Amino acid sequence: MADFALPQTIPQAMTAIGMDAPGGPEVLRPESVPVPTPGPGEVLIKVAFAGVNRPDVIQRQGFYPPPPGASPIPGLEVAGQVVALGEGVTALLPGQQVCALVSGGGYAQYCLAVAEHCLPVPAGLPLDQAAALPETLFTVWHNVFERGYAREGETILVHGGTSGIGSMAAMLGKLFGITVIVTAGGPEKCAAALRIGAAHAIDYKNSDFVEEVMRITGGRGVDLVLDMVAGEYVARNIKCLGDDGRHVTIAVQGGVRAEINMAEIMRRRLTLTGSTLRPRGNAFKALLAQEIAQTAWPLVESGALRPVMDRTFPLVDAAAAHARMEAGDHIGKIVLEA
Repeated sequence: MADFALPQTIPQAMTAIGMDAPGGPEVLRPESVPVPTPGPGEVLIKVAFAGVNRPDVIQRQGFYPPPPGASPIPGLEVAGQVVALGEGVTALLPGQQVCALVSGGGYAQYCLAVAEHCLPVPAGLPLDQAAALPETLFTVWHNVFERGYAREGETILVHGGTSGIGSMAAMLGKLFGITVIVTAGGPEKCAAALRIGAAHAIDYKNSDFVEEVMRITGGRGVDLVLDMVAGEYVARNIKCLGDDGRHVTIAVQGGVRAEINMAEIMRRRLTLTGSTLRPRGNAFKALLAQEIAQTAWPLVESGALRPVMDRTFPLVDAAAAHARMEAGDHIGKIVLEA
């Protein structure tokens, strides 16, 4: 564990990213707001870096409001130093470096986190990389391994192979003996996906990913699809699944409606499921954090698992970070430096 440093005096106000109304990246602006006070079971983190994720973009567009009680400030993951403890917190100490999954508030100089949703930053892990881990690691672990039941020796298909989620799925899959096929847009992104850890990368712009999956698997199909597109992709994903396959949807970038053949679902015994992480209760996230601490975090501590990093932007340039994400040119995680 990293050495502790005594926290500095906590100011009354901080810089955070706000917006007056939903819109494009330009609506994001820095503003001065009060520093929050931790309640029971919470800690206050002096943010060093905050991760930028697709749900932040959707929130800015006005389509993903924060759940009740969550901060309206965007940002679902942070890394930094614990500077204050709420009532009942005993597992963390002031000065400790942690990363945390949060329900909002990450785009700020200080952020509240539930203590049980924090993970210790191991020595040797830079804080920018620590900030890039929680949202993707929690999401992939729950949806691929818990909800999708992926296990050693299986083959899975992951769309968006160079995104934060896609790259995390490829790396975790490789570490746990799973063959990961990804889709990506263009030869450069496909090459990057292979370097990251995917066993196969399909350029969806120049080939039919259904045909390629069947060619790669010798006609057997994959055991699991991790889908971030939905819409018309669902029917095509189902064609990629082998018998008894599982289809897990975690985003609907291609639309919220899909038309599928339910007779095929029954005949081939397919399972369709999905989830959203942000609205889940604190108890669920705490249990998920415990499982990750026991199963995946040792890989972080050993250095075997590291996030793929794209670019770092100053906190006040959050609009530029969102513009880069929406342009689709990034490979790996974008973070903000507070």
